[in-house]
Amino acid sequence: MEVTGPFLTLAIALGVGMLVGLQRERSPSSTHIGGIRTFPLVTVLGAVSALLAPAFGPWLAVAGFLGVVAAGVLANIIGMKRGDPEPGMTTEVAMMVMFMVGVMLAGDMRDVAVALGVGTAILLQLKTQLHTWAKRIGDRDIHAVMQFALITFIVLPVLPNQNYGPFDVLNPYRVWLMVVLVVGISLAGYIAFRVLGNARGTLVAGLIGGLISSTATTVSYARRARDSRAVEGAACAIFLLATFVMFARVIVEVRVVAPTHSREIALPLAVMTAATLVCAALALRGHGADGGEMPEHGNPTELKGALIFGGLYALVLLAVAAAKEYFGDAGIYAAAAISGLTDMDAITLTTGRLAERGRIEPETAWRAVVLASLSNMVFKTGVIWSLGGVRLAMRVGVWFGVLVLTGAALMLFW
Repeated sequence: MEVTGPFLTLAIALGVGMLVGLQRERSPSSTHIGGIRTFPLVTVLGAVSALLAPAFGPWLAVAGFLGVVAAGVLANIIGMKRGDPEPGMTTEVAMMVMFMVGVMLAGDMRDVAVALGVGTAILLQLKTQLHTWAKRIGDRDIHAVMQFALITFIVLPVLPNQNYGPFDVLNPYRVWLMVVLVVGISLAGYIAFRVLGNARGTLVAGLIGGLISSTATTVSYARRARDSRAVEGAACAIFLLATFVMFARVIVEVRVVAPTHSREIALPLAVMTAATLVCAALALRGHGADGGEMPEHGNPTELKGALIFGGLYALVLLAVAAAKEYFGDAGIYAAAAISGLTDMDAITLTTGRLAERGRIEPETAWRAVVLASLSNMVFKTGVIWSLGGVRLAMRVGVWFGVLVLTGAALMLFW
């Protein structure tokens, strides 16, 4: 017999409730309140109260929810009388959440309800890791998150969402939205850096550094390699790993700003990403034993930095539109080569957005991004030469040379 309708709803409620109940059963602090039997019953109670709502009205669900709250309060009172030193609130709140999961299961929100139930179980299971992470972060890290909230939820909504200026490309809302995207990606890397603390290793340093800022990572490790030749091999691998992450974040940005043409633009970029990963793996295997502790990274959410990037992005957007108007694709490529020297995000977002609006062809967009990446690698080689010496620059130049040839081949034959 196929299980459908209310029976399927109750079966899912029972299963999701048991998942959370199993986790609570293994948590010593919650055994006096609820475990592997209580949580399935609470979830099923929520589902039953919602299933009966058409016949008895929504007040049945309200009464059931209040009953769960009362049961949690009573269990806590009993626990305190028994001498429980930490009554807590987590299990009681989890019970209320699972009651609502049951209600949602019966209310045609099955996918969301299951995701919420499983997410609750995972959140409860990660108690130790979350507490450890919370102890590692400091006021500066909270400040970074608050600043990101400021630029996202305070500044962004008040900006006008309409085009201004010459060539009809400067939209304050869209410009700042790109700032939020780039800062958000960098913030994710910064949080990972803070969580990992003083983690050592070339792989970690390259990946995290590339996520925050591949250019800043290049500068840091070029200086480090200048002071110690033993670090040269690891530094070379770190440069390549950071470049790999740079390409990966470029693909993410293309997917966000140009969803219609993302496949056409991203495929050649994926080839560059794969080639960079192969080079990084070979360099890591041969020389990347230990890159030492990661250098300190600055807060990527500073309002000053966000304003600077917003201005840079608007300038590149205007320059590319003007170049297209007066010089055609050749002008776009020239603007890409110049912009890519120090920043890949602005030219990627610009060409992706213009391609999505039909102002340039997708082929022109990916060629501009590839050209910007080649320009970026040439610039980084110069930085490495200046800060790390000729020996390190030649070592990195071999790998970057392979990638430049790969990019040139793509532009000629793709």
